[in-house]
Amino acid sequence: MTPEDSVLSVAGGVLDDGDLVVDTDIIESYRFDRSTGTEAGQPFAVAFPRTTEQVAAVMAAAYEHRVPVVPRGAGSGLNGGSNAIDGSLVLCLERMRRVRNVDGANGFVETEPGILNTELREHVAKDGLWYAPDPASKDFCSIGGNVNTNAGGLCCVKYGVTRDAVLGLEVVLADGRVTHVGRRTVKGVAGYDLAGVLVGSEGTLGIVTMARLRLRPLPPPATTVVALFDDMAAAGRAVEGIMTRTTPSLLELLDRTTMQAVEEWRPSGLPVEAGALLLAQSDMPGPGADAEAEVILEACLAAGAMEGYRSEDPEQAEMLLGARRMAIPALEAKGDWLLDDVAVPRTALAAAVAEIEQVAARHDVLIGTFGHAGDGNLHPTIVTPRGDADAAARGLAAFDDILSVALRHGGTVTGEHGVGLLKRHALAEELDAPAQELHARLKDAFDPRGILNPGKSLPRW
Repeated sequence: MTPEDSVLSVAGGVLDDGDLVVDTDIIESYRFDRSTGTEAGQPFAVAFPRTTEQVAAVMAAAYEHRVPVVPRGAGSGLNGGSNAIDGSLVLCLERMRRVRNVDGANGFVETEPGILNTELREHVAKDGLWYAPDPASKDFCSIGGNVNTNAGGLCCVKYGVTRDAVLGLEVVLADGRVTHVGRRTVKGVAGYDLAGVLVGSEGTLGIVTMARLRLRPLPPPATTVVALFDDMAAAGRAVEGIMTRTTPSLLELLDRTTMQAVEEWRPSGLPVEAGALLLAQSDMPGPGADAEAEVILEACLAAGAMEGYRSEDPEQAEMLLGARRMAIPALEAKGDWLLDDVAVPRTALAAAVAEIEQVAARHDVLIGTFGHAGDGNLHPTIVTPRGDADAAARGLAAFDDILSVALRHGGTVTGEHGVGLLKRHALAEELDAPAQELHARLKDAFDPRGILNPGKSLPRW
C-alpha cells in the first residue's frame, strides 16, 4: 500500500460520506487560490473534515506516512498559499462552520474556521456585538483563512488586524496532537505567545480548528468624510496630517486609475476627474464624530485637497465603500492582473505612491493603486492586455520594483495578504540572516517532517 493509499484509508474511515474526494474534475477547483502568477501542483485527494477529531486523525496518518498536507479555507487567498503541490492531500476546512460559543460578558466568540467573515459578523451582531477585522473580501473569505494570513481590512486602522483580535486557538499539530494556545482572559503572559506565532503562519505550523476572537460593542453609525485631490502624493500628505491628530475608524485611498476602472465596471458616479479620493469615517459616539470629521477635513484641505465634505448619509457612504471593495474585480475586468500588497510607514506614503507611478511609466503598464491609507498599506494592481506575454513580463518586473519601493522606504513586502508562493524571494530580502535561521528552526520545531504546506510562506533558501 502506498503512503497516499494509507492516508486515504484512514481518511475514508473517519470522514463523513462524501467528505473525501478523489475525482480529478472536482479536485481541479481546489488546486488554486485567487492569486495570479502562482503555480499549483496535482493533489491526490481533497478531504473535508467536519470536526477537530477528524482533522487530528487525518494529520496523524499523513505524519506517519510523510504525506504533504495543504490546508485550505475558502480559497480567497491572493498569494498562492493554499495552492496544491504534487502528491499532496488538500485539507479543506470549509465544512467546519459552527460557532461554538458567544460570550458577551467576556467579550469573545469561539468559532470554527470555515465560517465566512461576514457570516460571523452577522451572527454576533444579533447579540449587539461586533467582530472588527473586515477584509474587502469579507463576503467570501473564511475566518480560518483570515487567521492564517493575519488578514487586515478597512477598519484595521483603528481596531487592528486579525492578530489583534485573536485571544486563543485550537490547533492540530503536524503529528495529529491537539493543543490549545492563547487564553480566555483579556490579559495573559504565561509562556511564549504561540497563538501570535500561529496567526499569519499560512498553515505551515499547524491546522487551526477553532479561533477565540475578541468582540466589541456594535459601534454607532459612522460619519463619512470624502476628499478629492489632484494627485496621490497630496492625498498621502493628507493621511500623514490626519494620523498625527486623530485615528479614524476607516481611512481608504483610491487613485484615478482605480476609480475609472470601478466606474467602467459598475457606474456609480465616482469623481473620476480627480487624481485621488480619500475616504474616512468616524464612529465616535455623539458629537465626537462631528468633531473628528472636522479634524479630518482640516488636514485634507491643509494638504491641498481640491474638495472635501462631510456626509451622514448612510447610502452615500455605502456606495463609496462599495466602490472601494469593488477595486479588485473592476481592475480584473480590464485584463490580466497581478495584485501587489505592500506597506510603508505613513510618513513615506506620499513618496511611495509617487514612485509607484514612476514604476508604471518605466515598465509601460497600467497600475491602479488603492488601499488602507491609515496603515500605509497599498495594493498596487498591475493590469496588462490579456494574453500579451511581453506585457506580462513587464508586469512581473513592475511587481518586483514595487516590492523594492516598499523596502527602500522601511516598509514590508506584504501588509496583509501574506507570503505564500508569490513573495518567498522578497521575504529573503526583508529578513536578515539570523531572522531567516529562526524561521527555519521554528518551522522544524512545529513540523519536523516538513509535511505542513511545504514550500510556502518561508524564504526560498
